[in-house]
Formats: sequence, C-alpha cells, structure tokens
Amino acid sequence: MDDFEKAILISFDESGTIDPVLKSQAVAYCQQVRETPSICRLCIERLICTNFVQVRFWCLQTLHEVLCLRYSSLTPDEKLYIRKSLLSIACFEGSDDKNLVRVLDGPAFIKNKFSQVLVTLIYFEYPLIWSSVFIDFLPHLSKGAPVIDMFCRVLNTLDDELISLDYPRGAEEVAVAGRVKDAMRQQCVPQIVRTWYDIVSLYRNSDPELCTSVLNSMRRYIFWIDIGLIANDAFIPLLFELILVEALPEQLRGAAAGCVLAMVSKRMDPQSKISLLQSLQISRVFSLVYKDVDSELVSKLAAMLTGYAAEVLDCFKRLDSEENRRISMELLDEVLPTVFYVMQNCEVDTTFSIVQFLSGYVATMKSFSPLREKQVLHVSQILEVIRAQICYDRVYRDNLDMPDKIGREEEDRMVEHRKDLFVLLRSVGRVAPDVTQVFIRNSLATALVSSSDENVEEVESALSLFYAIGESISDEEMRAGSGLLKELVPMILSARISCHSNRLVALVYLETITRYIKFVQENTQYIPLVLAAFLDKRGIYHPNLNVSRRASYFFMRVVKLLKAKLVPFVETILQSLQDTVSNLTHIDWTSKELIYSGSEDGTHIFEAIGLLIGMEDVPLEKQSEYLSLLLTPLCQQVEVLLLEAKVQNAEECSAKVVIIQQIIMAINALSKGFSERLVTCSRPAIGVMFKQTLDVLLQILVVFPKIEPLRSKVTSFVHRMVDTLGVSVFPYLPKALEQLLAESESKAMVGFLILINQLICKFSTKEIRELEELQRTLYTFLHVITMHDLSSVFLAPKSRVYLDLIMQLLLYTSCNHKDILTRKTCVQIFIRLIKDWCAKPNVEEKVPGFRRFIIETFAMNCCLYSVLDKSFEFRDANTLVLFGEIVVAQKVMYEKFGDDFLIHFVSKGFPRVHCPQGLAEQYCQKLQGSDIKALKSFYRSHIENLRQQQNGSLVFR
Repeated sequence: MDDFEKAILISFDESGTIDPVLKSQAVAYCQQVRETPSICRLCIERLICTNFVQVRFWCLQTLHEVLCLRYSSLTPDEKLYIRKSLLSIACFEGSDDKNLVRVLDGPAFIKNKFSQVLVTLIYFEYPLIWSSVFIDFLPHLSKGAPVIDMFCRVLNTLDDELISLDYPRGAEEVAVAGRVKDAMRQQCVPQIVRTWYDIVSLYRNSDPELCTSVLNSMRRYIFWIDIGLIANDAFIPLLFELILVEALPEQLRGAAAGCVLAMVSKRMDPQSKISLLQSLQISRVFSLVYKDVDSELVSKLAAMLTGYAAEVLDCFKRLDSEENRRISMELLDEVLPTVFYVMQNCEVDTTFSIVQFLSGYVATMKSFSPLREKQVLHVSQILEVIRAQICYDRVYRDNLDMPDKIGREEEDRMVEHRKDLFVLLRSVGRVAPDVTQVFIRNSLATALVSSSDENVEEVESALSLFYAIGESISDEEMRAGSGLLKELVPMILSARISCHSNRLVALVYLETITRYIKFVQENTQYIPLVLAAFLDKRGIYHPNLNVSRRASYFFMRVVKLLKAKLVPFVETILQSLQDTVSNLTHIDWTSKELIYSGSEDGTHIFEAIGLLIGMEDVPLEKQSEYLSLLLTPLCQQVEVLLLEAKVQNAEECSAKVVIIQQIIMAINALSKGFSERLVTCSRPAIGVMFKQTLDVLLQILVVFPKIEPLRSKVTSFVHRMVDTLGVSVFPYLPKALEQLLAESESKAMVGFLILINQLICKFSTKEIRELEELQRTLYTFLHVITMHDLSSVFLAPKSRVYLDLIMQLLLYTSCNHKDILTRKTCVQIFIRLIKDWCAKPNVEEKVPGFRRFIIETFAMNCCLYSVLDKSFEFRDANTLVLFGEIVVAQKVMYEKFGDDFLIHFVSKGFPRVHCPQGLAEQYCQKLQGSDIKALKSFYRSHIENLRQQQNGSLVFR
C-alpha cells in the first residue's frame, strides 16, 4: 500500500481515531492527485488492481467527476482509453491474473458507481462517437451472471439518470434521452430483448435472482420500446408461466407480474390495447391473489390486476364500436371481483388511485339504465371497498382514543383520505340509491348488534358511512324521511353501543344524530331519544372530556334547530344538566384542572340553555327563575373575585383572570337566546336582569384596566347587550365607553372603534355624533402615519400583534362606511402600504400574508364588489374621487404583483359577477397600458355594464 492509497483510506476514515491534521493533509493530497493531467489513467489502473473498496470508490467517483465536468477537455486518446477500459472491466476482458481484483466481484455500491460512470460516457458519446457500446456488450453476456448483472445495472442507471420521466429533466437531458432511445430502437433493442428472453429462459431455475434483475430492467424499457417485441407468442407465455409456477421464488414471479403491468400500461390506440388485454387471459392468475394477502407476490399481482382493470376501463371510454365496448365490459366484469378483493385486503400500489378508478367505473354506470345484474353486484362490492378503506387500523386504537402524536397524525391522515371516498360514496348513491341505502342499513344493523370492544373500527366506519351519505340528502327528503331514513334514524337514536366509550365512536355517533336532526323536526316523537343521547353518558356526561365538550357543541346546534319543539322538555333538560351547570356556576377557583383546561369550556351549554329558556313560550315566572339561577351565582362570583383581587398578588390574580373570562363567556353565550323584543317590550323584567349583570361586569375594567383578554371579553359582552337591550342600554354606555377608553392601547382602541361602529349603525342619535368624529380622527391619524413614511410603525414588535385587526377595520371601512371621504382615506392607506411593503413578484414578503390579503380580499371586496353595489353613486363628486383611488389601487397592485393579481382578479372575481369574456380581456389590456385616465373611464363603463346585466338580481355584498 503506497502513500496514495493510504491518503484515500485516511480521508474516508470515520472512526474518529485519526488525527484531524493528518486527515486534513490526506484530503488535500487526494485533491492534488485529482488535479493531475493523467488522473483518468491513474484511476483506471488502480481500479483493477487495488485491494481496498475505498480506493475503488474514490477512483470511480473521480472518473465520474472528470467526465461530468471536463469531458470536452479530454484528448481523443484519453477518451478512447477510458472507453476501452470501462468496457473491458464490465465484460471481464483483459488479464487472466486471478489476483487482480475486478469491479464485478465488488460490493453493490461499487458496481452501481461503475455503471454510473459508464452511463455518463454513454451520455456524451452514444451514438455519434461510441455507436457500438450495446452491441459490444451483448456477446459477453454469455460469460455468466457477473456480466449479466452489470449489464442490468447499466440499463437501470441509464433509465434513472437519463430516460425515466419520473424525475425532472432539463431541455438538454430530454434531447439526449430522445437521441439515445431513437438510436437504441434502430440499432440494438431487438437484440437486447432477445437476450432478455434467452437469459430468463436459461437461468429461471438455476439463478432466479439474476432473472429477477433482468425482468426488473426489462420492465423499465417496455414503456418506450416496440410493444410487439414483448407482447408476442414467446414472451407472454413465458411471463405467465413464471407467475403461475409456485415452485419459483416470489421475487421472480413478482418481477414477471411487473413486466405484464408495464405491458398493459403502455400507451397505444384503444383498439390495439383491447386486443392485447383480451389476449392475456388474465383470469388465470386470479386464484393466486386469495392465498396470502401479505406476501410480496400478492402485492405485485394486486398492482398488475388494478392496472389491467384501469386500462380496460379506459378502453371502454375511448372505443366507439358497440362490439369493442361489449368486449371491454366483459373483461371488466371478469376482473372486477378480484380487483375489489384486492382493494379490500391487499397493499395496493400507491401509483394506482382506487378512488379515481372506482369513480371512473361508477361514471360509466350512468349510461346503463337500469343496471345489469353484474353491475348491481359490483355496486355492492364498491361499497364494501369504501367501507374497508375508511376503516381505521386497530393498531392505532389506543393512540386515537386518548389522542397522542401518533393518534392525531393518523386521524388527520384518515380525515384527508376519507374526503374522496365519501365523494365516491355519494356518487354510488346517485347511481344506485336503493343498493346504497340497503348496504348502509345492513352495515349499521350488523355493527350495532355485534357492537363490542373487538369491532370498534367497524362500528365507527358504519356510522361514518351513514353520516357521509347524509350530505347528499336534501332538507325536504330529510324531513320527509325518504328511503330508509324512517328506519335508520330511530335505529341509531335508540342504539346502546357497547363500545360507545371509544372517543371516535362517540363523536361520530353524536355528529350523525346532529346531521339528521331535521328528520326529528318533523317526527317529534323521537325528541326524547335525541335528548337521551345527548344528556346521558353517550353525550355530555361521556367519561372522555373531549367527547363531552364536543357533545355540548352538538347539543347547542340541536337546540337551535328544534327550539320551539323543545318547550315541553325544558324542565327535563335543565334537570338533566343540573350537575353540569352547577359545576360551571359554582366554580372552585383553586382547581388547577379548571384553570388550565381551556377557557372555552361550558359556553356551548350556556348558549343551549339560553336558547331554551329565552323563548316566549316559556312562562315569565319560570323564565325569570331559570335565568336568576344562572346569572346570580355567576355575578356573585365575579364580585367576590374582584374584591379579593384588590388585595392579592399578581400570581394569585392570574388565576382569577382565567375564571372571570370563563364567567363572562358563559353569560355572553347565555344571552344569545334572548331577543331584543322580549327583554325590552314583552318582558322588561328580563332586561333588568341583564342590565344588572352588565353593571357587575363593567366593574372588571376598573379592577383590571390593563388585562387585554378581560377588556376584550367585556367589550364583546357590551356588543351583545347593545343588540339585546337596544336603546335601554344607553344609560350604561357612558360608563362603559369611559372605562374602555381608560388605559387604552392600540389593539384596545381598534376594539373600541368597532364598538362605536356598531352603535352608529344601530342608533341614529345626536349623542353619538361626537363618536363619529372620534372615528374620523383615527382614520386621519392612520393616514398621516402611512403618508409620512412611518408605516414601519405598524411592524414594530409591540404593534404587529394588532396588525390584522387594523387591516380588517380598514378593509371594512373602505368597502362599507357611509362617509365616502372616510372610505377614500382608507383606500389611500392601502395604496401606500402596498407600495411600502410589497416588492416585485417572486421576492420574499416583507409582511407575510399581506400580499395574499390584498390580492384575495382587498381587491375583490373593495375594488369590485363595493363599486358594483347600487349605493355606489357615480353622479356624486366625492364618490368619483373614491372611484379614482380604487382604480389607482388596481394599477399599483398590477405593478407590484403582476399576473398574480391580474389572473386572480379576472379569473376569480369577474366570473362571480358574470362578466363577459370580451370585457375581461379589454380590462386586462387597459390595466397593462400606461393611460390611467383611459383605465378609469373603461372601468367605470365596465361596472355600469355589469350592473345593467345584473338588472338588480344580484346582491354583491
């Protein structure tokens, strides 16, 4: 071993025992050798005589780099030497000295690297310089397995590096690939195919691993060589014989199946394709699929059969003659039962889309009316496939029941996976409604009867099928109980599922009941069953906290829908909820579980109760009693907490803040069930109770003036009381507004102004004119900031958290404010922010999300929908000024965003307002021009034309 080999070995050493300085010197020495003029000769000489694989790899790596980077600078003699040397090594030519270490005897990574070097040379030289490379190789294949193996590796590498379309290719690579394939077709493909056949025939019993490699290489080339070389009386019988002989290894049989799949998948005219498919007699392999679904062979056969079925279906769609369509349908009828079995029980190749294939087949059924007997059977099998595909794997059961990271990932994956399957289910339901409903009925009946901890996944999937099909049932059909609904809804309402403790089963059960609640609206005899499902351990009292919280939300939705139908059951419902409400109205604020369990807990229950007791059908005495039982303890707790907060430290107060937040949200949710007419006209005593509550909650702003979450929640409650109490809220507004303005920061100011907007919109009184002036002052202030190069203030760390709220306020005002000049001010602010914050297209955003907000939201709402509104009066001078700014905004957006803005605005916005294609094209031309006056004139005419076309029939905002 000389210094050269030592240097390579040291440079490759990863043991950590080599001195870093010595290793650095070795790397430098190797690099120095790499730069020598005779490096190619040195590498080849070392390659065939060294005893170290590291040295061989270094030599091959260096040869590869030289060919890739310096091929054009090599002399003709050097190229000839490399060419002859590589072919000699690959073909076992040269010296017979047994001590020489040949590349073909080395490990796989050496042989793969050698094939990469040879393919790189082919890239540059075939066929113009080295036209005989493949022809020269073929005679040496008779030397046996090592040379055949290398030939396969060269073909595989050629496919990977140049030919295969599975990898992105540049224009030069595509051109070279075309040149290589054309030359191979003309010169050597028939010989290579004949060699493949001979090798497989000769070695099938003695060296099946070698035959597997040959077939795997052949599979890659079937896609672009003449199909007649493979689809013939020699190769087809050989391939099927290999598949069917059970004594052969699975890898060889699977490789043969892969070649058949490549054959049937090859592009050709449908007439030739159907003839080929018919000639294969594919049914002879069906029985193999049913033997061991987990074997590698069955996986390969599954891919072959699904690919075959997809091609037959494609032929059916593309063929015109009735005879050929009949043949296609017969072939489909023959293969589909096995394909359906494969889809349910085997690992299907990921390149094959089960949903896409089944959707295509279901679409063909629409042309058959009524369905034939076999097609009815196929519909049932498709439904079985869907059920199998949506069924969770039981290995994830514990991960999903109490969701951990694995469980959440699996649930997310399944939610996404099910989307297309449920679309397919509804398509099947339209083609064969009776079959689909019976299938779902039987699935539910079987699941509910045999419900146990052993079949959790089957129960969940059966309920999910029933839930999913409900999306395609109209409200009228739902109420009428069409089809099997009259049987199925009562069936699940009365079901006592033994595996109901499972989270997924419980959730889909409640969600399904909620989906079909319109049926119960018309069939009120089932209301007690609905209430029982939500008010026992299947729902709100479910042992899983996640389920009980979700049940509260679903129950609230059910109450909203049934509402008046629930009046006779109010007392029963409140008694059933007594424990839950008691826990929420008598809070133990020392409970860490409560404090850290999430601030939204309980609000849906309060909203449901508010909807129930807020109806005028409930007697006043009862209504007052119910409301008092809820509001009184909550308000008392707030008062106690506020008193204690005055004398406690910050850490103790933080726990109080969380509890107060929850109380405010509970009261807010409760109040949603009470209308303004009820609390101000028919039952003012109820209004008094809410006024007293408002008085208590406003004290929170005095004790906690700077706690933003509390300010936000109190502001939200004031919003609610403005809607609920109407003008009777006026006496409380001065105190509320004063406290909201005190210690107010920018985010709080935005919330305050939104409240002022509400008051302005709801009440037209002199008392709020001063507030309108305050609002205008704010917009002027924001305008001054942006117009004086101070927009970076919005991006400061303390301000950035409020940016979204400010943008939403500006957007709303620019589209809707009754004062046109205020709208103009906001549009000008947006124009300046676009100029300040947005660079040219394809440049990293200065303010992430702002560009998308402008293109998708501001442009659509302000620049299109708002000007289409009939209230946008062009005869008004101020409105024309605003319109001019809106046109300027479009010009600025095009300058900054280019086609991103233009394409979205024209392709998304214009079709929604029924804009003719011609006008859209004219708009594009005008916007891309330089004349802003022409653009303004055209866009005004464009908007007026659109208004006339709508003829008042479309509400734009």
